[in-house]
Amino acid sequence: MHMTTVREASYEVLRSLGATTFFGNPGSNELPFLQEFPDDFRYILALQEGAGLAMADGYAQSTGKPALVSLHSAAGVGQAMGNLVNSWQAGTPLILTSGQQFRPLITLQGRLTNHDATALPRPLVEWSFEAPSPQAVPAALARAVACAMTMPTGPVYLSVPLSDWNEPADTVNLPYLLGRQVAGRPVADRAALRALAQRLDTAENPVLVLGPDVDAYGGWGAAVTLAEKAGLPVKFGTYEYLRISFPTRHPCYQGTLGASIGQVR
Repeated sequence: MHMTTVREASYEVLRSLGATTFFGNPGSNELPFLQEFPDDFRYILALQEGAGLAMADGYAQSTGKPALVSLHSAAGVGQAMGNLVNSWQAGTPLILTSGQQFRPLITLQGRLTNHDATALPRPLVEWSFEAPSPQAVPAALARAVACAMTMPTGPVYLSVPLSDWNEPADTVNLPYLLGRQVAGRPVADRAALRALAQRLDTAENPVLVLGPDVDAYGGWGAAVTLAEKAGLPVKFGTYEYLRISFPTRHPCYQGTLGASIGQVR
């Protein structure tokens, strides 16, 4: 009788959540996960971890899907953290994974052990976790995708010991993981919108300041319509380099909001 491994169960969970594209630069700790790599998954190899994370960020931003980033132990996570700053500020849904040492060797601090793995990527992730057992890995991956895709979206991190992937999976609870879906967006309160419209009508010198979420949730058209109908000058907030939320050649566009209160006034 075929035994479902943690690796196989994890691929099933990721497939059910639409997370099938990996970017990264693997090492020995990650190779057990890449065995029998499914045909319907993609692994895009990067020459360096920072480049892999940057490619994953662009993919996730452009498709709206979560992207998986495979990093090698502590060294790979450290190499990627420069670009992780941008992903964190942009709220990009990334699932960072790195291989941990064989479980018995973690206590002995064997070579390639990721010391205090969950502390390493903080505070640049929404959630950081190392599964307490091999059987918990598929559920941890499901939660990682949910955390990355739930507002406020952003990168998450999961450390997985290299010996976990070939262990038997918890097939009793696996069907419940496969039934999960991540959906939903924040919706503004109607009363708050009416109050905002009234204040806008009576404002003497209103300015429309846009942040990266306008682009992230497809709000370009609505922003242009509002600016044109109300005759509003448009400025970007302090994170304008992360996402462009308004056409910069539009007559209403007035550049970036000043960094000091004097400039804002």
